[in-house]
Amino acid sequence: MIEVQGLTKRYPTRLAVDDVSFSVRRGEIVGFLGPNGAGKTTTMRVLTGFLPPTSGSARVAGHDVVTQSSEARAALGYLPESAATYPEMRVDEYLGFRARLEGVPAGQLRGRVDEALGRCLLADVRHRRIENLSKGFRQRTALAGALVHEPPVLILDEPTIGLDPVQIIKIRETIRELGRDRAVLLSTHILPEVEAVCDRVLIIDRGRIVAEGTPAELRGKLAGSAAVRVVILGGPEAREALAGVPGVAGVEVEVAAGETRARVLCAPGADPREEIFRLAVARGWVLRELGREALSLEDVFVRLTRHEEAPDEAAATPAETAPDTGGAS
Repeated sequence: MIEVQGLTKRYPTRLAVDDVSFSVRRGEIVGFLGPNGAGKTTTMRVLTGFLPPTSGSARVAGHDVVTQSSEARAALGYLPESAATYPEMRVDEYLGFRARLEGVPAGQLRGRVDEALGRCLLADVRHRRIENLSKGFRQRTALAGALVHEPPVLILDEPTIGLDPVQIIKIRETIRELGRDRAVLLSTHILPEVEAVCDRVLIIDRGRIVAEGTPAELRGKLAGSAAVRVVILGGPEAREALAGVPGVAGVEVEVAAGETRARVLCAPGADPREEIFRLAVARGWVLRELGREALSLEDVFVRLTRHEEAPDEAAATPAETAPDTGGAS
């Protein structure tokens, strides 16, 4: 449903997107991650028809975003980070207006508006003016506007920004539901949200895709040597004992607050947890924690995108900070 091949976007002073290729299938939610200035927002602006590419191609629901722009945009629902609404309109009035702009037939307007209100938890404020809503309700109104014409493709930039924890959980559920029969490209800086919602992740840095896969695949690729975390009450002699366990390649120990906290490095293919448990029983240790060391998606993101940023790379061009779509990357 989204097909990007060799996409490049060059500004006068900067190469923002450099030969990027990826796809998003129907029924798939793909997280699009990257630091500020990496090229996320530029890529999304090309996909949504706000910017032309310098080279390469992008297709939405089979339509080229340049040569078939009207058809591509009709198949698309877009929520920018700083979504523009009409503050003087009431919520249902705004959604009806958006539905008419998107070509929803008059006989279906009421049903589409009611469905969007329900999905985005807006039924209680449907008659309120947008200017009187909190930031979270305004964000949900903008999300409803992107959904009201039931597009097969959704591009969402920070969809849960400004929401409280309960609202975030409910909107995540909505996004998961929408992703069952749509292609969803989701950009966010909230990495736990990606793990909770997305089937696959793309990480872009300095205009290029640097990693792609499920969160579990990315963690596995970057984990390096497996490690086990062990926490023992007392146990000052633990380092030497743990180092002697079969399958252990090294031990790092820290003693604090009456606990011995050990990071046990495993030999390739080894899993010494059972032997460590038996050792604890034999030594009479109080074992407070024993488990594999988990590499979080945040760890993956930092490892792939950590670098010293040059001044000219940190500064966005005026075209990249245009107020109509929001975002800085």
